[in-house]
Amino acid sequence: MSERGATFGEVFAVREFRVLFGSFALMIAGDSVKMLALSVLVYARTGSPGLSAAAYMAGWLPYILGGIFLLSLADRLPARPLMVTGELVRVAVCLALAYGGLPVWAMLTLVLVTGLFSPVFGAARSAMLPEVLPGDGFVLARSLMGVTSAGAQIAGLALGGAFLAAAGPGGALGVTAALAAMGAAVLWVGLPRRPARNAASAAPARNAASADQAGDAASADQARGAASANQAGDGPGGGPAGGPGQGAPGGAVRVTLRVNGLLLRDRRVRGLLLASWLPPACLAGAEAMVVPYLGGQGRAGTVLAAAAVGMAAGEFAVGRFAAPGLRERLSLPLAVLLGLPWLGFLAGPEMGWASVLAAVATSGLAYQLGLQRRFLEAVPEEARGQAFGLLSAGLMTGQAAGAALGGVLGEAAGPGVAIAAAGAAGVVAALALARVLRPAAGGGPVRKVTGAAHPSREG
Repeated sequence: MSERGATFGEVFAVREFRVLFGSFALMIAGDSVKMLALSVLVYARTGSPGLSAAAYMAGWLPYILGGIFLLSLADRLPARPLMVTGELVRVAVCLALAYGGLPVWAMLTLVLVTGLFSPVFGAARSAMLPEVLPGDGFVLARSLMGVTSAGAQIAGLALGGAFLAAAGPGGALGVTAALAAMGAAVLWVGLPRRPARNAASAAPARNAASADQAGDAASADQARGAASANQAGDGPGGGPAGGPGQGAPGGAVRVTLRVNGLLLRDRRVRGLLLASWLPPACLAGAEAMVVPYLGGQGRAGTVLAAAAVGMAAGEFAVGRFAAPGLRERLSLPLAVLLGLPWLGFLAGPEMGWASVLAAVATSGLAYQLGLQRRFLEAVPEEARGQAFGLLSAGLMTGQAAGAALGGVLGEAAGPGVAIAAAGAAGVVAALALARVLRPAAGGGPVRKVTGAAHPSREG
């Protein structure tokens, strides 16, 4: 892609991206239907609002465990079969929930256990994007994925409601299984074979004894970096740039923990992760209080739909009309915008103005587009899947924590105050991260991690 920046037309002209894009839309829509149908099914069987809410959140909760312990698999296994496996797991889970006659505890356990691998499947998809679309095309691809996520969630919830009315929870889950099967077929037929980014580590994983003996040295090599993928030789971090295949890493859990630690100890990577995690966590705290603030689910649904529209509009506008340099300069003001409008809830707005405030606020989520290139350059290619998985797992975990804290504050001070407080926290977080959000903070020399004791000079 040229320095002027890529265009959406150029991005969609790449066949592999169209395959990833279509399968992603099917996955998001299917997951929205699945969690809605599961929540209704649990409530119908138990009459418990608490268990129904737990069922709706069950698909998100495993991200923290999967993100901590399993993400190295995204770099140790080929992406196409890994993503196809993820879709087939969804097929099996939905069919078991719909027609297996499982008790409620077994249904929730099944969703939680299989959900542990969701971060791995998602990380494989995210890490393939820069291979398919290098340079600015990758940033636009992430923008399109964000727009698609918002649209597919809205469509999935609408379709889920229609399927629930027509065929009940079991029928809706059956439809979700069909969507997942379509996604698996699209991925298998549409994507070429690609080796694992860290292919040399897969063979030792089948030999536990060798892996345990050589794990420490190879894990440090595997996680070398905050370096760009094409950097070679010695770097400011000192020492030669060992390849990921030098030595044999330990098991998936052991490698994931070590590489996560090395990534988080690198100051540049850590700063970009925090900048990606904290403002959305505050946003989740505000959105979690919309239903109790408005009292009625219909009115709250209108506000939350407006928030989704605002997110999609912001992602599209910044991705389509802002040049690469401008996108990065907009990161700080857009991150501040993500929190600022929620302060207006102190005035007690009704549904109309609340919808406007929510849409304006969520348009600020486009600030993340200005971080994408720098994050891609900050992590080593052979650990790219794990790095993007860690980014996603932190987002999920942070949003869950933000929603929980918003609920606690809402109980104590009222929903309107809690929404405004979450917005204020978002503004403070953005300003505190100003050095990272400004483009200059992402510059400077590329570094390498060459050992576990000293991941970088800035760590």
